[in-house]
Formats: sequence, structure tokens, C-alpha cells
Amino acid sequence: MTDLKLRFKEGNYVGKLMILIGVLILIPIIVIPFYPQDAKYLFDFLLPGTIAIFSGFIVCLFYKKNEDCTHVQSNLQYGSITIIFIWAFGVLMGALPFIISGQLRFTQALFEAVSGWTTTGLSVLDVTNTAQIYLFHRSFMQFCGGLGFVMMMILLVHGKQTMNLYSAEGHPDKIYPNLKKTARVIFTMYMSFMIVGTLLYWFAGMSFFDAINHSMCSLSTGGFSTKLNSIGEYNSLSIEWITILLMIIGTTNFAALLILTKRKWKQFLSISEVKFMFIIFLVSIPLIAISLALQMNLSWLDALRHAAFNAVSALSTTGYATMNFATWPQFSITILILLMFIGGGIGSTAGGLKISRFYLMIRISWMNLKRKIVPSRTINVETYIKPQGKSQIDQTTIMDTVSFFFWYTVIYVVGSLLVTLTANTSLIEGMFEFASALGTVGLSIGITTMTTNNATLIVEMLGMLFGRLEIFIILIGLYSSFTAIKNKFVRVK
Repeated sequence: MTDLKLRFKEGNYVGKLMILIGVLILIPIIVIPFYPQDAKYLFDFLLPGTIAIFSGFIVCLFYKKNEDCTHVQSNLQYGSITIIFIWAFGVLMGALPFIISGQLRFTQALFEAVSGWTTTGLSVLDVTNTAQIYLFHRSFMQFCGGLGFVMMMILLVHGKQTMNLYSAEGHPDKIYPNLKKTARVIFTMYMSFMIVGTLLYWFAGMSFFDAINHSMCSLSTGGFSTKLNSIGEYNSLSIEWITILLMIIGTTNFAALLILTKRKWKQFLSISEVKFMFIIFLVSIPLIAISLALQMNLSWLDALRHAAFNAVSALSTTGYATMNFATWPQFSITILILLMFIGGGIGSTAGGLKISRFYLMIRISWMNLKRKIVPSRTINVETYIKPQGKSQIDQTTIMDTVSFFFWYTVIYVVGSLLVTLTANTSLIEGMFEFASALGTVGLSIGITTMTTNNATLIVEMLGMLFGRLEIFIILIGLYSSFTAIKNKFVRVK
């Protein structure tokens, strides 16, 4: 009962998730009939896909024979261990096609896979010399990573422990009391928006292959592109506006999106996070536009165009770009860093600190100030509006928000310094690059390239994983794993 393998609780879920990853790795093979020249890469996907599926079946069979061990009550600690393991497994399987083909070094391949599954978009791949099957593989990882492995598994199987895994993967709430119905509704919305986005891109002038890739990566707020210069390669206003629309959809809470699809505009616009997101845009876009116009001598129209696109890209943590940021003024770069730090909506495909937490930090700070000014006898109940309705800013909410803000800031400062040290670059550049990694954004100031050293890539990979899986999940999972191994070691002695 105390063996480490039993601490995964219902371990057959681990096996099912491994099988799911294997199936996802095989999906890019569908590209081969349309691009027959890519048939030579078939083995690169068959091998890791088969390994993952076979390993998953073995795990399922093992736990089926040990069903008496699955009755132990599960909790967030053991759910976190499972999530960390399955994401590590997914990263390895996602990296193998690049390793087998010899396109990337081991660390580079892991980096590309982490960037894909976490929907970051930082890349070390030369897309100008990459086969279509690998470009699709990158985009598809981002599309699936936006939902998460557990969310996709719930569509196929459901059990009494899936809620623990669902929460552990960073999904804050349910749209419906029934978890499977929640997953089905989210997946339906996700697929529908992806199909509409693909058609819009196609009508705007993209090839169908580029359209489906960019639609998947815009909606998942991932940011991988089939073009070297990202969306800027097209120099198309219509394509930029389509991308902005998809990025905003991707960074909006799925529960809020459901309200929007029901045309409940007033209820949608009353949500605190939604209102605050538009306030951020109304403040940041003009400031960036003024900086670009005055310091880069752009026309006011061009400055506003680039400011709007890149501000949405940064806040939504998508990472598409229309300009080279190495040429941007420090003022505009600083605003982008702040937007990447804030991140997108909670309960969406976006990363970062999350708009709702930043909003709550402002409210909490204001509440604290009011307590020092207003007489102590005055009692006010502070609330904010979530998609599910009005919610009180109670002591638990305050503690969770402040604690998360603290740890996020600590990791950001340490990561920025490490990038500055390992990449031998300026602090502002290190802050920009790690903000992009930790926020799962994907914008780069030029540090992350095909020649980036392994140490910098490892620092950024850790940032991406912390950003995607939520800091507490990783810290809890690592602590629980360490404790389990320590206890096992003590018992053996």
C-alpha cells in the first residue's frame, strides 16, 4: 500500500494518458497523402507513437492486476505527481521525431516539444528548411496543449478520480456540474473556432496548410508559425485582424466564451476579468503606438496597427509578431514585458500570472488602503464578477492570490537573472525573454535562436513548464514525489 507506484492512485489513468499521447504523436501522419515527399519521415512518428501506446497498455494491464490498490482516496498531491509525469512523458515523445530525424539536438528537441505542448511558441527550428509534417506536428502539439492531456482524456473516458487530475492540470472550474459535459462543450467550442479561423485565414489569402496551422496556434495562444517572420511575413491587415480575434478568443475564459456564444452580451461584459482586459488594451495600445511613432518615426496609423497587434499577442501570451523587437524602443519593450507578465484569462489556453489575479491584486491593495483610512467599525463585503456569478474576495482568495503573485515574481526574477547570465545579454533583454517563457508567450528579442546554448534553453524550458502547469501544481508535485521517495527509502533502510 505504501509503495511509490501505488501513490498514483488509479494508475490506469496514467496508462490511458500515455496511450492518448501516442495517438496524438501519430496524427501528423495524415499530412503525408497531401505531401508525399514527407513519406520518408513516417518512421520518425511511428516509432515514438508506438512506444507511447505500447507503454500505456503495459501500465494499464499492470494496474488492472492491482485494482485493490486503487481505493485509496486521491487528492491534489497525487494528482500533481501524475500530471508532472505525464507532461514529462509527453515532452519526451513529442521531441523524439526531431531527434530520430537528426533535425535537432536532444536539448533543442526537448525545447521545441516543451514550447509546443505548453503553447509557448519560442522556437529553435529553421522553419524555412522544415518539412510540412514537422510544421504540422509543432502546431498540433500547441493545439492539444491548449486543452491539456487530461481534458482530452475526459472526452473518451471518465472516472471518479478525473476531477483531481482535471484540477491538477490547471483547470480552475467546471462549466457544468458534469465534468464530461464540461469537456465536451469546451472541445466543441475550441474545434468550432479553429474551423472558422482556418476558413477566414484561407479566404484572406493564406494557403490551406498555413491557414490550419495558424488557426490552431492562434486559438491555443501558442504562436508557432510556418513562416520565418511570423504573421509579419504576410503584411496583410486582414490576416492581422483575424489573428487578433482568434488570440482574444483563446485568452478568454471558456466559461465566459460560453456566455458569449449564447449572445448574453451584458452578462459577458460584466465579468470583471473581461472588463479589466479591455481596460489594459485601452491603456497599453495608445502608449505603445505613441512610443513607436515618436521613437521609430512610424506613421501614426502604422504605429497603432503594430501596437494593437503586438499588445494583444503579448497579453494573450500567443507570441505572434509583426516586427523585429530588437529595433523597438525600451519604453515599448517594457510595456510588452508587463503585458507578458500579466498574461491571459484564467480558465483559458493562455499563460502568465493571469488577468484575474492581477486584477485581484489591485483590488486587494485598494482594500488594504481603505482599511487604513476608513474607521474599523465599517464593514464592506468586497466582491468581483466571475462567469459563474458574483464571488466574494474572502481571506482564502486573498491568500491564494498573494501567494501565487509572490512565487511567480520570485521565479520571474531568478529566471531573468539566469537568462541574462547564461545568454550573456543585458538585463532588459533577459527580462523580456524569460517573461516570454514563463508567460508561455513566445515573443523573442533575439536570444532564443538555433544557436542558443543549452543552459539558456533549460532555464527557459523550466519557465515554460512553471507557466503552463501553474506554479503550485509543480511545487506540490515535486514536494509529494520527494516525500514519497524519502519515505520509501527510510522504510527500506
